[in-house]
Amino acid sequence: MSLSVAAVLAESALRRPEHPAIVFDTRKITYRELWDGARRYAAVLRDRGIGPGDNVALLLPNTPHFPLAYFGVLALGATAVPVHALLRADEISYVLKDSGAAALICAAPLLGEGGKAAEAAGTPVLTVMEERRTNAPRLDALAARTTPIDRHVPREPGDIAVILYTSGTTGQPKGALLTHLNVVMNVDTTMLSPFDFTADDVLLGCLPLFHTFGQICGMNTCFRAGATLVLMPRFDGPQALDLMVRENCTLFMGVPTMYVALLDVARADPRRPPLNRAFSGGAALSVTLLDEFREMYGCPVYEGYGLTETSPVVAYNQKAWPLKPGTVGRAIWGVEVEIARAEVADRVELLPAGELGEVVIRGHNVMAGYLNRPEATAEAIVDGWFRSGDLGVKDDEGYLSIVDRKKDMVLRAGYNVYPRELEDVLARHPAIAQVAVVGLPHAVHGEEVCAVVLTRPGSVPGPALGAEIVAWGRERMAAYKYPRLVEFVDAFPLGPSGKVLKRELVSRLSGAAGLEP
Repeated sequence: MSLSVAAVLAESALRRPEHPAIVFDTRKITYRELWDGARRYAAVLRDRGIGPGDNVALLLPNTPHFPLAYFGVLALGATAVPVHALLRADEISYVLKDSGAAALICAAPLLGEGGKAAEAAGTPVLTVMEERRTNAPRLDALAARTTPIDRHVPREPGDIAVILYTSGTTGQPKGALLTHLNVVMNVDTTMLSPFDFTADDVLLGCLPLFHTFGQICGMNTCFRAGATLVLMPRFDGPQALDLMVRENCTLFMGVPTMYVALLDVARADPRRPPLNRAFSGGAALSVTLLDEFREMYGCPVYEGYGLTETSPVVAYNQKAWPLKPGTVGRAIWGVEVEIARAEVADRVELLPAGELGEVVIRGHNVMAGYLNRPEATAEAIVDGWFRSGDLGVKDDEGYLSIVDRKKDMVLRAGYNVYPRELEDVLARHPAIAQVAVVGLPHAVHGEEVCAVVLTRPGSVPGPALGAEIVAWGRERMAAYKYPRLVEFVDAFPLGPSGKVLKRELVSRLSGAAGLEP
């Protein structure tokens, strides 16, 4: 039996050859052109000895070069290893060595770090984008004068299509092995529900393509439907609204920080794109933000949940059932999501509805394991269930609510405090645009609850507002929960999926206060 993620693009090129697959700047690239280009990239790579089973790293921004290289690699039967575009040389070198990459395809603007990393790892480099003089062969220039390969190489459903490195919030990043079946099933399933993609849709591609949300939910699902992806090299609120209006975008996928930016710009700019739905993931979206966006842009926001290791979608609010703000909806088709006793490590003990525990997942979306890490794989996949490390609860109707990461929980004076719950309450304060709750070391209580706040325009950060937020929280939360400390920031440190890096906040704030993190 053969199955390949490359068919996602190949089949749409057969069905809708002249339909725009990508809009980039002023250029429109049709499905025929994109698949032809990917097969040319594949021919160049094949001539350099790349073939089935080889891992090829991609260090590329959100330009057409990403899908050309990604589908070129997959068309050869090789495995794509997308690399976070903001990593430094040592971090890139780690991914190249760990994955045993046969080559690195690196955008010229990223050669400063990528070139050093490849040299340290002994990995051959091919480059794209004319921007600086380099000795590395130009993959795009070579592809332009190369005959494309005829068709994509058949693969088995269990063969590895993509290796995605987890963000490494605990120790070194691990390579999650996603099979062709994992990716194709996640794309096919979510295209129908929750994303409800049709060939006439236009999606703003502002999420990074090296990350699972932008790559699989965004690019791959869009291409599977034969729809149009409007690529943005870097997200910016005013530019995003401008592009969505200009290109008549019908749906938006983003992380909470993007929703905050789009609300800011909409207050000053009356133009609205023809959006009929929006999808949020990557981190928790407050109900307040969700309501504001619906009011401002006139379309529902569906919140969902997924992980790199689950290809990525696990659950989503979906049109088939009533929207339940504050939850991440119900499991997608073919996937089971349950709550297990968090403190039991060696087996999965399921809990009844309404009880808090660790979210566990079983289905076609669970990865094959972590690359070269049998112990970590055995720890993560227990009794056939993937242990997410997230704490959650399921209601009687099967809706899942994520309470927090196990490791983000604050332990104050012996009481468990779940930051997500506090963030939802604090987000309703009129001066708060976005908030992250963390625990800071405390001599008496072990940890003290701290609200890290990004204020709305017009609000003045400072001691007076801090005292007001503390008093406001005290009125609405139990005595052991409300934040005693308030810190203001101009921006949050963000991971590749748009998640606030709470460990970095704790480290920064503990250092400023002379505390041990």
